Amino acid sequence: MEENYKPLVIEQKVQEKWEQSGVFNASEDSDKEKYYCLSMFPYPSGKLHMGHVRNYTIGDVISRFQRMQGKNVMQPMGWDAFGLPAENAAMQNNVHPADWTYENIAYMRDQLKRLGFGYDWKRELATCDPDYYRWEQWFFLKLLEKDLVYKKTAPVNWCPNDMTVLANEQVIDGCCWRCDTKVEKKEISQWFLKITAYADELLQDLEKLDGWPEQVRTMQANWIGRSEGVEMDFAVEGQAEPIRIYTTRPDTLMGVTYVAVAAEHPVALTAAQNNADIAAFLEECRVMETSEAAMETMEKRGVDSGVKAIHPVTGEPVSVWIANFVLMGYGTGAVMSVPGHDQRDYEFAKKYDIDIKQVIFAADGGDDDISEQAYTDKGVLKNSAQFDGLTSAEAFEAIAAYLEKQGKGERKTNFRLRDWGVSRQRYWGAPVPVIYCDDCGTVPVPESDLPVELPRDVVLDGSQAPLAAHHSFPHADCPRCGKAARRETDTFDTFMESSWYFARYAGASDTAMLDESVNYWLPVDHYIGGIEHAILHLLYARFYTKLLRDEGLVNADEPFKNLLTQGMVVAETFYQIDQNGHKRYFNLTQVDVECDAKGRIVGAKLLEDGSPVIVGPIEKMSKSKNNGVDPQMLIDKYGADTVRLYTMFTSPPDQSLEWNDAGVEGAFRFLKRLWRQVFNHVEQGQTTAALDKASLNEAQKTMRRQLHQALSKVSDDLSRRHTFNTAIAANMELINALSKFDDATDNGKAIKQEVLEAIVLMLAPIIPHVCQQLWQELGHDSDIVVESWPTIDQSAMQQDSLQMVIQVNGKLRSKLDVAVSASKEEIEALALADDNVQRYLGDKAVKKVIVVPKKLVNIVA
Repeated sequence: MEENYKPLVIEQKVQEKWEQSGVFNASEDSDKEKYYCLSMFPYPSGKLHMGHVRNYTIGDVISRFQRMQGKNVMQPMGWDAFGLPAENAAMQNNVHPADWTYENIAYMRDQLKRLGFGYDWKRELATCDPDYYRWEQWFFLKLLEKDLVYKKTAPVNWCPNDMTVLANEQVIDGCCWRCDTKVEKKEISQWFLKITAYADELLQDLEKLDGWPEQVRTMQANWIGRSEGVEMDFAVEGQAEPIRIYTTRPDTLMGVTYVAVAAEHPVALTAAQNNADIAAFLEECRVMETSEAAMETMEKRGVDSGVKAIHPVTGEPVSVWIANFVLMGYGTGAVMSVPGHDQRDYEFAKKYDIDIKQVIFAADGGDDDISEQAYTDKGVLKNSAQFDGLTSAEAFEAIAAYLEKQGKGERKTNFRLRDWGVSRQRYWGAPVPVIYCDDCGTVPVPESDLPVELPRDVVLDGSQAPLAAHHSFPHADCPRCGKAARRETDTFDTFMESSWYFARYAGASDTAMLDESVNYWLPVDHYIGGIEHAILHLLYARFYTKLLRDEGLVNADEPFKNLLTQGMVVAETFYQIDQNGHKRYFNLTQVDVECDAKGRIVGAKLLEDGSPVIVGPIEKMSKSKNNGVDPQMLIDKYGADTVRLYTMFTSPPDQSLEWNDAGVEGAFRFLKRLWRQVFNHVEQGQTTAALDKASLNEAQKTMRRQLHQALSKVSDDLSRRHTFNTAIAANMELINALSKFDDATDNGKAIKQEVLEAIVLMLAPIIPHVCQQLWQELGHDSDIVVESWPTIDQSAMQQDSLQMVIQVNGKLRSKLDVAVSASKEEIEALALADDNVQRYLGDKAVKKVIVVPKKLVNIVA
């Protein structure tokens, strides 16, 4: 055995062996229990970052552990390859998006292989491959046949620079999240999937997902947002069309003092035609940020439209205000405003001197004063005419019945969820497979003509939608009448590709979207990814699975049985402020840091010129903050196992990992120590004698007990708790104990062999390369990948005696070894007779003795 640990040599040799043997290639025809482990696939941006490394190491540890449990494991990998960054890179670097994407895939694939992840590379896919998106187009047309797809004009966030639609979450401070251009509101025609048709099922089936974090299920439930309420009409003076509103609090209807509408509402647009002030306000609203966070904190502003609405019960006129907190894309674009019982309405009414009327009062006589804030609880109605004296619940029913009888409203179940807009006005995406004919209307592309492929010869200059401007792509013949027609030039939102890739891994076919093997593997047994995907990606994947099920392509109702959301990788930031007040960020490799005695960074200078650098807050590793750590550099220096060990040991997987270079060094030292332990054992000579359990002395029993206690803990940490950090810590403690176990007898050597073999097996899912080598050095010919998890010897954990802490008046004064079978009285007597206890008691009388079984004795004097 080599005396020194040489990670790069070992890892290359082991990885070559794995690749040649195809040990990670999964097959459906196995009599073992299946286990499908999947980490969210990456966007091929160029290089892996530490967030990738952490995510994929977690998945690989789980996969390898489950394989050692005797399961038939599949762990695939692929590439979420479409998206706007490729187009931006094409413009910046004068390279085609396809070339840029595939070059990045090749580089990142090599990085993943260098890290030793046990992927079934035969199942690799890239979503930009026509063989993949062909079936996405095919499925879209199936949904079109079933009326689950439609096209309509709708207001969107539009980036005039990137020439594309942005989700609300992609608008930051009113600007595009990528290029910082001011975002505009624009009405364009878009394709939508009817996710709202599945809203009830998506909400109800959250109950099935007991393997998901409660936080994620709650986030999804809130996003779907089911509510019971009443939809009603406020007639408008001088206009034929009423203002329709929806409320979950019809009990407050008699407290309405104004109606608020969105800037895009027809009432607002009509009012703006002859009023410059209203028109200016609508323009301000057109460019404002509409994300939930921004809407929550922004100043609530509005303008009186001059229009009067008619209260549906009293018949009294109420003012119609145009307000920036009402969005046309949510609900009906109008709300009834009850400032006495809604805090947002209250603040708006105070600002613009609008009447505030209280109609709900505390049923128990509690504090219901509205002089300082709205009273938002439910209670008893007053000032509500014929509804006075009713509770809020009774008033809900009574007012709903009244409105229905008058033909002015109806009970309705609403969802906060809106249909999924899937159109994007960009090039690098899957083309929407429809053709527009002046005579035939919207015509599906025939299945025989799929896939509709992206043309290579496009102009990407950011000034126009590339496919719409292409010389030939928009021109097509109508599949029905043969006349000249127009091809759709929008492409799909990339969430479309990531909403079914997990199924394609499991059932890829050349002749179908999915083959029957998909039902062997689905649902995914464990899915791993960032918490930032807790709502949209996971919701869309759940929706898509139900669509696939209803098309007869899968049997599963839900895609992911268990979910682990890993925390972010964070690190210090360093920057200088230039003369224009902009921050210029520097990487840790560019600065010289000064640390205090505890290793905390207290100052920094730029290596380039010695100028002072500001030490910023610890933030998520990102290109924008330039605080990332290149995993390739670490692999080249320490080896993949060190990187894997560090990312798993530093914090629990669901919490943030704060980067620390000293921690990487510490992980490397531990691997060298593990290597040294095995080296010393092998050099001393391994015994051929079997362990004689009947003749073990106390030290040997203790060593075996420590081993099997650690094995029991690690088994639970990896299988149930997924706390890889504590599993590693238990092995570190076991190695410490082994280093103090000096026993050259046959039994002693046999116990060392048993302990080292168990440590190597327990750490194999985390640091597989070095464990493979050490397994062979310990005398085994087999590949550790196919070895079973070690068996716990329950008899080894039985103790004849145990150590208890002895306290006097709550302070530690001694420790005592007692028989496991000792009674409470015997333990008390031994504790009181202890020399140290006697010294601290002196002449004091003992008032009572408290015995905590198997832990401590506290003597109160």
